[in-house]
Amino acid sequence: MYLDVNPELCTGCSLCEAFCSFRREKAIWPTKSCISVLKYEREALYIPFTCQQCEKAICAEVCPVQAIKRNAHTRAWEIDANKCMGCKMCVASCPLGGVAFDPHRGRAFKCDLCGGDPECVKVCAPGALKLVKGPEVVLAKRRRVTQNMLHLLQNWGVETHV
Repeated sequence: MYLDVNPELCTGCSLCEAFCSFRREKAIWPTKSCISVLKYEREALYIPFTCQQCEKAICAEVCPVQAIKRNAHTRAWEIDANKCMGCKMCVASCPLGGVAFDPHRGRAFKCDLCGGDPECVKVCAPGALKLVKGPEVVLAKRRRVTQNMLHLLQNWGVETHV
């Protein structure tokens, strides 16, 4: 399973952030959300951003106490809050910014796919967020990441030949 993000459908409403933080914190607290919407208002470009549930997760590899493990059911990488010592190695190592740090609790946090039923997907009316399951996950993820990169480059005026 992974979250498929289609920025072309995102309206920038940020309901995903609100509901994610509410599920985790029982309060609307976007900085405690596992998903963030990057907003480029002038270009009307909104990009939901969250952990990509990498096949080979660098965050898990660099964790000195092995606090990040893959959930066998959801295939999401999850942080064991009782093991996390707050060193931020996972935060620094993720090239996509998919891991965040909670300074109040002194530990890292990231998307765990809400146990296989993500809140952000449920509230995304335009359909910018979808949960993808099944054997085509890896290929679908690669296609989406490539499309998103091309979309970003084109919006920033970079010429692409694909």
